[in-house]
Amino acid sequence: MTESARLSGSDAKRAARNVSVLMAASIVSKGALYLWQIALSVLLGPSEYGIYGTVGGMMVTAASVAGFGLGLIVIRDVAREPHKAGKYWTCMLFAQTVLALFAYIGMNAFAIGYSDTLRGFAALAGINLFIDLFGNMGYDLLVAQEKLVKTSLVEIVHIAARIALAWLALMAGWGLLGVYGAAILSGIFRSIALVGLNLSAGVRPQFPLDWKTAKPLLINSAPLALSAFLTLAYSHSDKLLTTGILSERVTGYLTAAFVINFGVIELLSVSVLVAAYPLLSRYYEDGRNPLFGFMVEKLALYMILVALPMALSVSILADKIMLPLLGEAYAPSAGILRLLIWYTGITIVGNVFNQGLLVQNRQRRLLLIRGSSLALNISLTALLLLNLRDPRGAVIASIVGEILVLVALLASFRAKGWQPERVALSAARAAVAALPAALVMLALRDQFIALPLLGGLGVYVGGVIVARVLSDEDWDLIYRLASATPGAALVARLWKRDVEASW
Repeated sequence: MTESARLSGSDAKRAARNVSVLMAASIVSKGALYLWQIALSVLLGPSEYGIYGTVGGMMVTAASVAGFGLGLIVIRDVAREPHKAGKYWTCMLFAQTVLALFAYIGMNAFAIGYSDTLRGFAALAGINLFIDLFGNMGYDLLVAQEKLVKTSLVEIVHIAARIALAWLALMAGWGLLGVYGAAILSGIFRSIALVGLNLSAGVRPQFPLDWKTAKPLLINSAPLALSAFLTLAYSHSDKLLTTGILSERVTGYLTAAFVINFGVIELLSVSVLVAAYPLLSRYYEDGRNPLFGFMVEKLALYMILVALPMALSVSILADKIMLPLLGEAYAPSAGILRLLIWYTGITIVGNVFNQGLLVQNRQRRLLLIRGSSLALNISLTALLLLNLRDPRGAVIASIVGEILVLVALLASFRAKGWQPERVALSAARAAVAALPAALVMLALRDQFIALPLLGGLGVYVGGVIVARVLSDEDWDLIYRLASATPGAALVARLWKRDVEASW
């Protein structure tokens, strides 16, 4: 019996439903947010957008301190033992409130080296560390319970409210002050809604604090928290250094390209891995179940198949993407995006093994990998920026660092059911299929963007089929999962395969 056939019907339906829900929510909410980020870059201009990007880098790094990696541990553990949800909630309330205070102080201390304007906006934006604290706790507990439909609706409404309030503030002439005010107001709504959903589901904090639960939670989270801090500092160090070494305006060009990068990762990687995380945690069984390694293998293959054509098409067509979106004021962003998208592709693949090591409770290994990569990235970024005086130097440093991170993750990950040679063979075949697709896009790049994009992707899909990148088992698994989605009846009419879909 193949591993795909051993995946239970209920778990397959749950996985398919969760991925579908989160992907749909990401397309709607994250898509709207990234379109807004693009519009915001035009409304603010490169200099103010550079301030926005720099403060954003500080903010997400500080948020990793406030979160302390507790959310991922809570999702993993509550997915296994749902009756402990209230105890974990109490632990998060105590720990993250204190941590948010330290994060806010640290963020404002770090901002001292920048302009007065930037320091003021950093202080204002940091208020959301305390507001988002409660919403993030509620979100993590709901994900652990796999209550993703209502959670996704809250996220969609939150993003819509944030965009609407920010737009009204900008039209009223409030500028960046209004943008940050909108984030605060919409964040309050999100926290109230997510906490309310948990309370209505019967989940409540259980007092007093249970130290038997809190102690291992904090110990297990500590290396993950430091790893998350290093990862985010690593991801945003290019903007922070570019503002300090070059200017806020140049950082605006870099931030515009980074928005595309971040949006692709959120849509194609984060939503899928968040949906799969509870299932991976349940199937791990302290390393005894080969289904865990099997699922990591298939997730890695999915990411490779998606990341490769995405990186190729955006890199080749970067000017056709950025100039119509942002105008001539952001012309330098196209050259940055052309390189940055390869960092994005590598990150998407690496995130699978990052998640796998987390399920295996190997946070310390992640800490070592991320700490080493951050030191390298900061040194190389500063060196290239000082010598090249070009923001693309920061991107080159990030690509080099992320390649080394992926190599280290691959060397570290071991699991029953994980067969790296099969992934390597499929990746090599996918690369062969991508070559003619790249040639088609290069030949048609001067035409309307839809022609090279659709032509290249069509050739790539055909190449994947002809080169047999996906094995029969892969197609069987895809068919079985597709038969568990809400549109299963349509799938059955359009796609016939001799596979027993027992669910």
